[in-house]
Amino acid sequence: MADLMTGKRGLVMGVANERSIAWGIASALSQEGAELAFSYQGEAFGRRVKPLAESLGSELVVDVDVSNDDSMDECFTTLKNNWGTLDFVVHAIAFSDKTELTGRFIDTSRENFKNSLSISCFSFIDIARRSLPLMPQGGSLITLTYQGSNRVTPFYNVMGAAKAALESSVRYLANELGPNGVRVNAISPGPMKTLAGAAIGGARKTFRQTEANAPLRSNATLNAIGSTAVYLASEMGASTTGEIIRVDGGYHVLGMPQSENL
Repeated sequence: MADLMTGKRGLVMGVANERSIAWGIASALSQEGAELAFSYQGEAFGRRVKPLAESLGSELVVDVDVSNDDSMDECFTTLKNNWGTLDFVVHAIAFSDKTELTGRFIDTSRENFKNSLSISCFSFIDIARRSLPLMPQGGSLITLTYQGSNRVTPFYNVMGAAKAALESSVRYLANELGPNGVRVNAISPGPMKTLAGAAIGGARKTFRQTEANAPLRSNATLNAIGSTAVYLASEMGASTTGEIIRVDGGYHVLGMPQSENL
């Protein structure tokens, strides 16, 4: 074990199982010495998350509904009562009705638009506001985004709008919280074989497409994303804020597929 995160405490939100991006991040932070708390929503996810948390020595696991103010109040009160302060938060939370991730963007319903933006974007703003009083010495806020925020990606639909709003929020929060020593950044992986990623129409084809055409000819791994999060949460990232860091094998630089795939 290294010690880049020794003495640091943080909340990881959004672990669904051992293939979750949030789990890859949590594992990397733990390996560097961080003490972790985890959140989940509902007992079904709780049964998955609690054993994973225990495997990293975490005893602080809270049931949180990010769309409910009382639930959020309880979560951050629990953190304050147990730890007093926070050093980092990892926000890996997003949601959309999966039936609207297979058709046309123009058919997005008003209710799903509001729900998707609230859970995928506003929750990060809310978490930042609640975290700030627990970060008197500064800290790091990290969220997860995707290239569908600024480039059309098949079937990503309303989540593209939600992630665009999230990335804008990163920049505004970075500016406002900078004087408090709180850094705000996002990691943008390429397609991942996760529970959330599988809900998007054509996920397998998208995964194969990016793997075949990315300059590194590979998609991101959980280890690569976890290492990026360690950089952002540790003193190595002390001067980095307001960034969208792409961890996608270089796919984002392309204008067309590789010549052999045209």
